[in-house]
Amino acid sequence: MTRPFHLIDVFGSTGFDGNPVAVVAAAEDLDTQTMQQITRWMNLSETTFLLPPTHPDADYRVRIFTLSHELPFAGHPTLGTCHAWLEMGGTPKTPGLIRQECGAGLIDIRQRDGLLFFSAPPLLRGGPVDDSTLRDITTLLRIPRSAIQDCRWIDNGPGWVGVLLDSADAVLAINPIRSFDRQIDIGLIGPYPKGHETAFELRALFSTPGGILIEDPITGSLNASAAQWMFETGRVQGSGYQAAQGTCLGRRGRISIRRGEDGSLWVGGKTITQMTGIRP
Repeated sequence: MTRPFHLIDVFGSTGFDGNPVAVVAAAEDLDTQTMQQITRWMNLSETTFLLPPTHPDADYRVRIFTLSHELPFAGHPTLGTCHAWLEMGGTPKTPGLIRQECGAGLIDIRQRDGLLFFSAPPLLRGGPVDDSTLRDITTLLRIPRSAIQDCRWIDNGPGWVGVLLDSADAVLAINPIRSFDRQIDIGLIGPYPKGHETAFELRALFSTPGGILIEDPITGSLNASAAQWMFETGRVQGSGYQAAQGTCLGRRGRISIRRGEDGSLWVGGKTITQMTGIRP
């Protein structure tokens, strides 16, 4: 059986400067092991597999895989998959609203001003970080405890622990150790001065099962939970902001955060098809 696949650039500015995701369509005959094998072969941070929905309100279902395991939710794969589904002729059941079914449940997606936005899902884990985890973080980041302005769990699926530093420059200056013997997912956040085109610089650092520390270029799930944190603590007010990510990797990620009148948060960015093909 042949099936189409798409390579989508997500959260970039002009193309080839965002975070790529591979979207494999017509994946009904693929089992979990095969999906994981394909993902490792693609060798991108995530590959997704489009499937018919099982929930009556969903427009499509997606399974999201990293190189090591399946995720219940991830941001840039959500927007990239939705982009591919629309490009292949998908028509939402509700005009103006796409509903994605994934491991985390139903995720609402909207089109606005040429961008796709997903609704930030609720946290699976929040609250303060214990002293042991905080010691791990300072060791991994090679910084003193005094450099951290605030730290808390902001896990909406991947496992993020948020680390707020005093500035975007401090985030960009972090030179973490190259390996770590435990699984950890750190989201670094630092504010830019007022008047800058972006409000925050973010970096996403995580350790693989083999202990290698990896930086993800641009991360929708992290930006979603970071935005919830910033609004809840009063560090951000108003209707939204733009964040930057991927700078240290030579990317120009731009993530738009919008706050609805009902307090809902939406995370959006550009999605561009860079390559399509048929995979045998």
